[in-house]
Amino acid sequence: MSFETISVVGLGYIGLPTAAMFASRKKKVIGVDVNQHAVDTINRGEIHIVEPDLDMLVSAAVQQGLLKAVTAPEAADAFLIAVPTPFLPSENAGDIPKPDLRYIEAASKAIAPVLKKGDLVILESTSPVGATEQMAEWLSEARSDLTFPQTHGESADINVAHCPERVLPGHVVTELVQNDRVIGGMSKRCSERSVELYKTFVMGECVITNARTAEMAKLTENSCRDVQIAFANELSMICDELDIDVWELISLANRHPRINILQPGPGVGGHCIAVDPWFIVSKTPELAKLIKTARGVNDKKPEWVIDKVKIALAEFLQANPTKTAQDVTIACYGLAFKPDIDDLRESPALDITKAIADFHKGQVLAIEPNIDSIDRENIKLVTIDESLSETDIHVLLVDHTQFKKIKLNDEYIIDTKGIWK
Repeated sequence: MSFETISVVGLGYIGLPTAAMFASRKKKVIGVDVNQHAVDTINRGEIHIVEPDLDMLVSAAVQQGLLKAVTAPEAADAFLIAVPTPFLPSENAGDIPKPDLRYIEAASKAIAPVLKKGDLVILESTSPVGATEQMAEWLSEARSDLTFPQTHGESADINVAHCPERVLPGHVVTELVQNDRVIGGMSKRCSERSVELYKTFVMGECVITNARTAEMAKLTENSCRDVQIAFANELSMICDELDIDVWELISLANRHPRINILQPGPGVGGHCIAVDPWFIVSKTPELAKLIKTARGVNDKKPEWVIDKVKIALAEFLQANPTKTAQDVTIACYGLAFKPDIDDLRESPALDITKAIADFHKGQVLAIEPNIDSIDRENIKLVTIDESLSETDIHVLLVDHTQFKKIKLNDEYIIDTKGIWK
């Protein structure tokens, strides 16, 4: 059975590029999102996020009548769910974060009324192990007139699978096409039909497994990165204590043919690496000891950076006794969680900037070339030129391309990315 109409539920950093990619292959795509602003923006042929080349794809798809955005699901042949999976609020400090599946549940119940025999439902949201099976249960409860793979296997009316996204922000359009996809169906038929759907545009290999392994594959990839980054971040703090240039050290160590140490930074952000390891820890807290420790190292790194800013401020005031803290301007370069994007989710740079603004009595500037405003009265969003002329203490938090061109002679610099050393 071919897929003529495809519904993508959740039009964020993954859903919208995926919807646009299907539309670029002449498929009719219905995008669904609860955000009216996002829906209206897309229906004008514009985008509400920053992602290279995506604006052209969306504009062309809307003009050709192949992509429309709505706030309530409509009938389709395949449904891809790409909604957030945040954490539930912790009752006590130090509690292991637990995943919040309410958005997946809401999306499941929203599409249930329009499902028909032969439809395919794929969960793309990064999820804890077992989430795809839980989604199938929600669908089954809502549509007792249809059969699902957990009870009817290959003969089910509705096919269900998990296929996690594996793309890098800033390169999503290219990587959606070129990257391999891990596809975990709840039955062989579910997997085969999912491969058929993704092969509409995916040129990489579609590798079949079961739903639980597909869920764990994405969590494993990001947990591995988190552990590697934790090593680099811990190393940076050790080197600072021992008066060693950590970037030179890593460069030397990486000359070994079997060593590839990552670069340290102010922490770890984004909705993947900073989040996904907790999904593993929450399921197996007694076993995931290394993964939990790495999360702790990376979560503590922003505090270390803030302490470095406090030390620099004290040294500045000691060297300039006629000034008070209120006279000192601190500039924070970068708010996004990684270079050259506008995504602020789980961003350590944003958290550090807010923390500085909370303790510092003077002016705090933020230089983030990928956003137009910030919702904090005590943080002023400025250009690079404005910051260079007004700043006493410079704090580099994100290695945006624009920042690499800056030449500073100032004495008070905290460079968490090693681009100004």
